[in-house]
Amino acid sequence: MVQNMEMNTGSNGTAVAPQKNGTFHGEYSMQAETRRTLQDLLRRADSQIPEEAKALVANADFVTSNTGSPYFPCPFKETEATSALKAVEGGLAAAIANLTLGETDRKVTVDLDRASAFLCSAYLSSVGGMGKAHPKVKALLKDTDLLAAQSNLYRRLSANLYETKNSGEYFHIHGSLEATTTLNMIGLEGQRPDMTDYHECIKLIGSHVKQFTAEELEQMNASRKQAGVTALKWSQFQETSHGKTLLQEPPWLVEQTESATPPAPFPARSTPAPKPQILAGIRVLEMCRIIAGPAMGRGLAEYGADVIKVTSPNLGDVPFFQVDGNLGKHTADLNLKIPEDRKAFEELLQSADVVLDGYRPGSLERLGYGAKQLIELGQRRGRGFVYVAEDCFGHIGEWAHRPGWQQIADCVSGVAWAQGQFMGLNEPVVPPFPMSDYGTGCMGTIAALVGLFKRAKHGGSYHGTTSLCQYDIFLLQQGLYADSLLEELRRVHDPEFFGLRHYDSVDEVGKRALKTMRLTHPELFAETHLFESFSRGFNAPVKFVRPVVEVDGTWNGFLRSSRPNGFDSPTWDGWEVDEGMLKL
Repeated sequence: MVQNMEMNTGSNGTAVAPQKNGTFHGEYSMQAETRRTLQDLLRRADSQIPEEAKALVANADFVTSNTGSPYFPCPFKETEATSALKAVEGGLAAAIANLTLGETDRKVTVDLDRASAFLCSAYLSSVGGMGKAHPKVKALLKDTDLLAAQSNLYRRLSANLYETKNSGEYFHIHGSLEATTTLNMIGLEGQRPDMTDYHECIKLIGSHVKQFTAEELEQMNASRKQAGVTALKWSQFQETSHGKTLLQEPPWLVEQTESATPPAPFPARSTPAPKPQILAGIRVLEMCRIIAGPAMGRGLAEYGADVIKVTSPNLGDVPFFQVDGNLGKHTADLNLKIPEDRKAFEELLQSADVVLDGYRPGSLERLGYGAKQLIELGQRRGRGFVYVAEDCFGHIGEWAHRPGWQQIADCVSGVAWAQGQFMGLNEPVVPPFPMSDYGTGCMGTIAALVGLFKRAKHGGSYHGTTSLCQYDIFLLQQGLYADSLLEELRRVHDPEFFGLRHYDSVDEVGKRALKTMRLTHPELFAETHLFESFSRGFNAPVKFVRPVVEVDGTWNGFLRSSRPNGFDSPTWDGWEVDEGMLKL
């Protein structure tokens, strides 16, 4: 990786303006690189893709309007990796369509531009014409930031990357949705009304993190069961015990947990959509929050499944992420620690096909609804379950028990260090956008489709697992862009982006990334990639990224617009169809 501190200057040392359309005159082809990435993915995930789907996946078409440089100001093949995953998703969906609609040579088409937009869709979505950063958007959102971990800048920056006591060593603390525990851990008050300036907050919190070594912070975090991690380089991560374990794993894993229940054919259900929907009649209970977990359910809803996102009224969630993450779903609040809500949830379970788990490992098991506990229910009702869990570190290995989020995975795997080095720094920087969240969500959708396909063909129950770290591993296994292309990315993007440092927040990184991408690749933000429809839940129009995948003879899309958490009753009955969404 080239470390060029003058990456954004001309020969006379003056700043070079970013170039519109990011024109690149080298030999790079986004389609060719995506095809190569798909071939690698098919090799790595061979055992996890049913034979009936492999040809459909391998023959997927990739389309793009991009004839220049990659979209993102980062060194990773994000578009290519996620587009390859979307090809697998589409091929599995096509295989299911062949089961239900009749065998044919269905063409799967993946739009690389929309795959890129999908990776930053939380930042492209809007409600009432306002995006994530708009100062007035909160008026349209449900306040699920119960402990002000998002809305209070000081508390927000308890989830950030700072240098430790050892020079050149960095640790990502993560107050997640609570903040006080992490702030108290480093010797700070949970609330500081006087701290309202971005740089002053960073300076104060950073000075307290700098009192400890990474080893001390690891121990402090572990004793408090907090998310947090030392920022490692890719080579260092591969040498850890956990890294070695995950490197032996496929990107996602689907295992049969019982074989007593008979095959469960896909329900023959009509749809109001213009063409058949592949998962029409499939019922999904989504036990997730933030991005990666809801992205799994969003993917299944896109293929026509009925998805109920179940959240506790006592647990926080990021308000704006629900605009994009709750598309096509119903949302219900249930407290699974009280009898009446447990009863309502168990009634939903009786006819559910899929359960999605996005919480800390063991959380749903402690409530009585883990993958193994649902085996008995599946056998009693004579139809198995597909249970898919995603988390940060993966479900096996030394760190499997650790909590974490997108930035944690990106820091521990080496993604953050590679981003910083690409920017000419000798320090890590979190990459723009929650791209590993969305990639992981896609892998979870794939795992659910695999389980549903196998359940229909062979019967039984299935347990799928994937993680943020596994997505990052797959991404980094593709290598970074060639040096000439990295130089081109540094040349065409806004110099302001390269002024970021390790301590800059995900919000600041995302804001600057969006600014430079709008200058270099305005075509990515074209209305052809976005769709708007009125949402009853938000009482305002919601705009979102259109589906990435098309499968011949079927319709991909959402039957209903988005809504905030807890908007609906916990029932499978009486679901509405938003006519405006059918024009998608």
